[in-house]
Amino acid sequence: MDKQLIFNFKTDISKINIPSKLNNPFGAYVPEIARVAAREFQEFIAVETENWKHNFHIEKGKMFGILVVQKEDNTYCYLGTFSGKLPQNAKCNKFIPSIFDDSVGDFFINKGMTELSEIGSQIKNTNSPSEIISLKEKSKQKSIALQQRLFENYNFINLSGKKKNLLEIFKSSSHGNPPTAAGECAAPKLLQYAIKHQLRPIALTEFWWGDSIKNKEREHTVFYPACKNRCRPILEYMLEDTELFTRRAQVIKIITKVHTPLP
Repeated sequence: MDKQLIFNFKTDISKINIPSKLNNPFGAYVPEIARVAAREFQEFIAVETENWKHNFHIEKGKMFGILVVQKEDNTYCYLGTFSGKLPQNAKCNKFIPSIFDDSVGDFFINKGMTELSEIGSQIKNTNSPSEIISLKEKSKQKSIALQQRLFENYNFINLSGKKKNLLEIFKSSSHGNPPTAAGECAAPKLLQYAIKHQLRPIALTEFWWGDSIKNKEREHTVFYPACKNRCRPILEYMLEDTELFTRRAQVIKIITKVHTPLP
């Protein structure tokens, strides 16, 4: 476990009620301990993003998330991360990283994206209608193959320590094929890290940081449930509860399995 990814509470939490069960990621209820952690994490983000070439209050904002966890010594701390990718290729070694390791397969994703970019340049630089059609079809097929291979390399662990990739998870659900960017939301990243490192999940929440998007669907520092289309199959698999979204007003009766050593 990477200690730099752990946020220790600055706030005195000795008088805060610690939940015995994880709140449902799809529900509206946010435990007090999660609100405290989120407030501290927001203070960290406010300082950290001063060095980024992206003004969240002018340009589009982003979803962030925290997960309060209990360590094996019974103390509490929290993890933090973001959904998707950071703007302007910003880096921060305190955020839980992507589940996908881009070095897998000799950096196949980077090489594939470079190849697609080269085909795009070829399309722009040719005047032959037939060649343009051929190059566009080549780009389409290469993009599909690259996306499939990417999904195959997004591997998630559930509470019992079993592993499935995105294609396997979505195949077992009613959602069909995974949508683009599936697996990059904050909640799956946080839970994956906790389960993998035997940290007991206590409370989870996600919030929007920055400028609100169209129709005020997201507002600065407001808490939001995990998304349905990308996260439902993943979180229901990880938390071993196929009715998780349906029962989104309830807490999750799990936790004890998390301390079981994983293979």
